[in-house]
Amino acid sequence: MEASTRRWGGLVFFIVLCFATAWAGAGATSRSLAWYAALRKPSWTPPNWLFGPVWSILYLMMAIAAWRVWERNGLSGARQALALFFVQLALNGAWPWLFFAMRSPGAGFADIVVLWVAVLATTVSFWVRDRVAGGLMVPYLVWVSYAAALNFAIWRMNWGLYDRPWRI
Repeated sequence: MEASTRRWGGLVFFIVLCFATAWAGAGATSRSLAWYAALRKPSWTPPNWLFGPVWSILYLMMAIAAWRVWERNGLSGARQALALFFVQLALNGAWPWLFFAMRSPGAGFADIVVLWVAVLATTVSFWVRDRVAGGLMVPYLVWVSYAAALNFAIWRMNWGLYDRPWRI
């Protein structure tokens, strides 16, 4: 295979993979918009229209970051970093199903805590292999941090977390 075709094919692969994860999550989310609208939320909750553009940008940045790591290190040199990437992507894809489809902010919060750790590990692993790739992951880590705080606040505000701390 020609090097240029392989190179751009790799980029397309990572973009399709990331946006397929987004598409699957959107399926879970769209079925629960009325439920989400009825929940009590903190004053710092962003407007619903903001989530789509932010996630689209983040998924594109994640795809480019993974591609850069693969392109610069090859599969054998990036095996651990890409394994972490796939783990965090799976956790990312699971979150809307837990939070929205199952209507369980508690389960969503459990997932997003593990997701945050996986995103941090991926970011560090990418940074070691390619600083630009690591830098592309930083906004995602910041957004997941914010999303985790929002998830926790929604869980607490709607399910009396302090009254029943182990309820998920």
